[in-house]
Amino acid sequence: MSIEVLGISGSPIENSNTDRLIQAMLEATEREYEFVKLSRIIVRPCFACKRCVPDNICKVKDDFPELAEKIKKARALIIGAYTPYKQIDGFTKALLERFWSLRHVNNLLRGKLCATVLTYLTPDAADHVNQSLATELEQMERMELVGQLMVKGNLTCLTCGVGDECEMSGIKRRYGPEARSCDVPYSRVEDQQEVWEKAMRIGRLIGQRLRTMDRS
Repeated sequence: MSIEVLGISGSPIENSNTDRLIQAMLEATEREYEFVKLSRIIVRPCFACKRCVPDNICKVKDDFPELAEKIKKARALIIGAYTPYKQIDGFTKALLERFWSLRHVNNLLRGKLCATVLTYLTPDAADHVNQSLATELEQMERMELVGQLMVKGNLTCLTCGVGDECEMSGIKRRYGPEARSCDVPYSRVEDQQEVWEKAMRIGRLIGQRLRTMDRS
Protein backbone atom coordinates (compact mmCIF):
# COMPACT_ATOMS: atom_id res chain seq x y z
CA MET A 1 0.00 0.00 0.00
CA SER A 2 1.10 3.60 -0.57
CA ILE A 3 1.95 5.89 2.32
CA GLU A 4 -1.10 7.91 3.39
CA VAL A 5 0.24 9.81 6.40
CA LEU A 6 3.73 11.31 6.52
CA GLY A 7 5.28 12.33 9.85
CA ILE A 8 8.21 14.77 9.70
CA SER A 9 10.33 15.72 12.72
CA GLY A 10 12.64 18.72 12.94
CA SER A 11 14.11 17.55 16.23
CA PRO A 12 17.75 16.42 15.91
CA ILE A 13 17.68 14.52 19.22
CA GLU A 14 17.60 10.74 18.83
CA ASN A 15 14.20 9.33 19.83
CA SER A 16 13.13 12.74 21.16
CA ASN A 17 9.83 13.71 22.75
CA THR A 18 8.89 15.24 19.40
CA ASP A 19 9.74 12.03 17.53
CA ARG A 20 7.85 9.77 19.91
CA LEU A 21 4.71 11.87 19.89
CA ILE A 22 4.64 12.07 16.09
CA GLN A 23 5.15 8.31 15.83
CA ALA A 24 2.35 7.65 18.33
CA MET A 25 0.03 9.89 16.34
CA LEU A 26 0.96 8.10 13.14
CA GLU A 27 0.10 4.75 14.72
CA ALA A 28 -3.19 6.15 16.04
CA THR A 29 -4.33 6.94 12.49
CA GLU A 30 -4.37 3.19 11.71
CA ARG A 31 -3.30 4.05 8.16
CA GLU A 32 -0.11 3.36 6.22
CA TYR A 33 2.53 5.85 7.33
CA GLU A 34 6.17 6.84 7.16
CA PHE A 35 8.32 8.82 9.59
CA VAL A 36 11.08 11.16 8.37
CA LYS A 37 13.69 12.80 10.61
CA LEU A 38 15.03 15.94 8.94
CA SER A 39 18.40 15.78 10.70
CA ARG A 40 19.14 12.53 8.84
CA ILE A 41 18.70 14.06 5.40
CA ILE A 42 19.76 17.33 3.77
CA VAL A 43 17.08 19.95 3.22
CA ARG A 44 18.60 23.39 2.74
CA PRO A 45 16.68 26.69 2.89
CA CYS A 46 14.99 28.00 -0.26
CA PHE A 47 17.51 29.59 -2.65
CA ALA A 48 14.83 31.85 -4.19
CA CYS A 49 16.03 30.80 -7.65
CA LYS A 50 12.41 30.44 -8.89
CA ARG A 51 13.34 27.53 -11.15
CA CYS A 52 10.35 25.65 -9.69
CA VAL A 53 7.89 28.13 -11.22
CA PRO A 54 7.14 26.23 -14.48
CA ASP A 55 6.53 22.81 -12.94
CA ASN A 56 6.45 22.99 -9.10
CA ILE A 57 9.64 20.90 -8.94
CA CYS A 58 12.49 22.28 -6.82
CA LYS A 59 15.79 22.17 -8.71
CA VAL A 60 18.10 22.49 -5.67
CA LYS A 61 20.25 19.36 -5.51
CA ASP A 62 19.65 18.05 -2.01
CA ASP A 63 17.17 15.60 -0.48
CA PHE A 64 14.09 17.82 -0.69
CA PRO A 65 12.94 16.77 -4.19
CA GLU A 66 12.73 13.14 -3.02
CA LEU A 67 10.93 14.20 0.17
CA ALA A 68 8.62 16.41 -1.90
CA GLU A 69 7.40 13.37 -3.82
CA LYS A 70 6.42 11.72 -0.53
CA ILE A 71 4.71 14.93 0.63
CA LYS A 72 2.73 15.17 -2.60
CA LYS A 73 1.57 11.55 -2.40
CA ALA A 74 0.65 11.68 1.28
CA ARG A 75 -2.93 12.56 2.14
CA ALA A 76 -2.01 13.94 5.57
CA LEU A 77 1.09 15.41 7.20
CA ILE A 78 2.15 15.56 10.85
CA ILE A 79 4.96 18.11 11.26
CA GLY A 80 7.00 18.33 14.46
CA ALA A 81 9.31 21.17 15.48
CA TYR A 82 10.97 22.64 18.55
CA THR A 83 11.86 26.17 19.68
CA PRO A 84 15.57 26.92 20.27
CA TYR A 85 16.18 30.61 21.01
CA LYS A 86 12.39 31.08 21.17
CA GLN A 87 12.10 30.50 17.41
CA ILE A 88 11.26 27.55 15.20
CA ASP A 89 14.22 25.22 14.65
CA GLY A 90 16.36 25.49 11.52
CA PHE A 91 15.49 22.04 10.14
CA THR A 92 11.74 22.72 10.13
CA LYS A 93 12.19 26.31 8.95
CA ALA A 94 14.12 25.11 5.92
CA LEU A 95 11.39 22.57 5.13
CA LEU A 96 8.65 25.18 5.33
CA GLU A 97 10.61 27.53 3.07
CA ARG A 98 10.91 24.80 0.47
CA PHE A 99 7.11 24.33 0.47
CA TRP A 100 7.08 27.39 -1.80
CA SER A 101 7.97 25.17 -4.74
CA LEU A 102 4.85 23.10 -4.08
CA ARG A 103 2.38 25.97 -3.91
CA HIS A 104 3.56 28.43 -6.56
CA VAL A 105 0.78 28.93 -9.17
CA ASN A 106 -0.44 25.32 -8.86
CA ASN A 107 -0.96 24.61 -5.16
CA LEU A 108 -0.11 20.93 -4.67
CA LEU A 109 -0.71 21.04 -0.91
CA ARG A 110 -4.24 22.45 -0.99
CA GLY A 111 -6.74 20.37 0.97
CA LYS A 112 -4.23 18.00 2.61
CA LEU A 113 -4.91 17.24 6.25
CA CYS A 114 -2.17 18.31 8.63
CA ALA A 115 -1.30 18.54 12.32
CA THR A 116 1.63 20.04 14.18
CA VAL A 117 3.70 19.11 17.24
CA LEU A 118 5.77 21.81 18.93
CA THR A 119 8.21 21.09 21.77
CA TYR A 120 8.95 24.16 23.89
CA LEU A 121 10.62 25.59 26.96
CA THR A 122 9.03 29.06 26.98
CA PRO A 123 5.21 29.06 26.62
CA ASP A 124 4.84 32.57 25.21
CA ALA A 125 7.41 31.88 22.49
CA ALA A 126 5.68 28.58 21.71
CA ASP A 127 2.33 30.35 21.31
CA HIS A 128 3.89 32.71 18.78
CA VAL A 129 5.55 29.91 16.80
CA ASN A 130 2.38 27.84 16.91
CA GLN A 131 0.39 30.69 15.42
CA SER A 132 2.99 31.19 12.72
CA LEU A 133 2.77 27.50 11.82
CA ALA A 134 -1.02 27.72 11.62
CA THR A 135 -0.80 30.79 9.40
CA GLU A 136 1.58 29.15 6.95
CA LEU A 137 -0.19 25.80 6.74
CA GLU A 138 -3.75 27.12 6.60
CA GLN A 139 -3.52 30.47 4.85
CA MET A 140 -0.44 30.06 2.66
CA GLU A 141 -0.42 26.34 1.88
CA ARG A 142 -4.26 26.07 2.07
CA MET A 143 -4.02 22.83 4.01
CA GLU A 144 -6.63 21.74 6.55
CA LEU A 145 -5.14 22.01 10.05
CA VAL A 146 -6.73 19.26 12.13
CA GLY A 147 -4.92 20.07 15.38
CA GLN A 148 -1.87 21.49 17.10
CA LEU A 149 0.03 20.18 20.12
CA MET A 150 2.52 21.85 22.44
CA VAL A 151 4.85 19.58 24.42
CA LYS A 152 7.08 20.66 27.30
CA GLY A 153 10.68 19.87 26.44
CA ASN A 154 14.06 19.86 28.21
CA LEU A 155 17.05 22.14 28.56
CA THR A 156 20.10 20.90 26.67
CA CYS A 157 22.03 21.63 29.87
CA LEU A 158 20.38 18.63 31.54
CA THR A 159 22.23 16.21 29.28
CA CYS A 160 25.33 18.05 28.03
CA GLY A 161 27.42 16.85 30.96
CA VAL A 162 28.62 20.19 32.31
CA GLY A 163 25.33 21.92 33.07
CA ASP A 164 26.12 22.19 36.78
CA GLU A 165 29.50 23.90 36.29
CA CYS A 166 29.01 25.96 33.11
CA GLU A 167 28.75 29.68 33.78
CA MET A 168 26.28 29.96 30.87
CA SER A 169 24.07 27.18 32.24
CA GLY A 170 20.39 27.52 31.48
CA ILE A 171 19.66 25.52 34.61
CA LYS A 172 20.94 28.32 36.84
CA ARG A 173 19.39 31.03 34.69
CA ARG A 174 15.95 29.40 34.84
CA TYR A 175 15.90 27.88 38.29
CA GLY A 176 18.32 30.00 40.35
CA PRO A 177 22.08 30.14 41.05
CA GLU A 178 22.02 27.16 43.40
CA ALA A 179 20.03 24.86 41.10
CA ARG A 180 21.62 21.66 39.83
CA SER A 181 20.57 19.31 37.05
CA CYS A 182 19.46 16.68 39.56
CA ASP A 183 16.92 19.18 40.92
CA VAL A 184 15.18 19.61 37.56
CA PRO A 185 12.75 16.87 36.50
CA TYR A 186 13.29 15.49 33.00
CA SER A 187 10.18 15.95 30.85
CA ARG A 188 8.86 12.90 29.02
CA VAL A 189 5.95 13.34 26.65
CA GLU A 190 4.42 10.07 27.88
CA ASP A 191 4.05 11.67 31.33
CA GLN A 192 2.18 14.68 29.93
CA GLN A 193 -1.14 12.90 30.01
CA GLU A 194 -3.34 15.67 28.65
CA VAL A 195 -1.00 16.23 25.70
CA TRP A 196 -0.70 12.50 25.02
CA GLU A 197 -4.46 11.98 25.04
CA LYS A 198 -4.99 14.95 22.73
CA ALA A 199 -2.36 13.54 20.38
CA MET A 200 -4.19 10.22 20.23
CA ARG A 201 -7.46 12.04 19.47
CA ILE A 202 -5.85 14.00 16.64
CA GLY A 203 -4.24 10.86 15.22
CA ARG A 204 -7.54 8.98 15.33
CA LEU A 205 -9.32 11.96 13.78
CA ILE A 206 -6.91 12.00 10.85
CA GLY A 207 -7.55 8.29 10.33
CA GLN A 208 -11.31 8.78 10.52
CA ARG A 209 -11.22 11.66 8.06
CA LEU A 210 -9.24 9.59 5.58
CA ARG A 211 -11.71 6.71 5.88
CA THR A 212 -14.59 9.11 5.29
CA MET A 213 -12.84 10.40 2.18
CA ASP A 214 -12.47 6.82 0.95
CA ARG A 215 -16.23 6.29 1.19
CA SER A 216 -17.22 9.56 -0.48
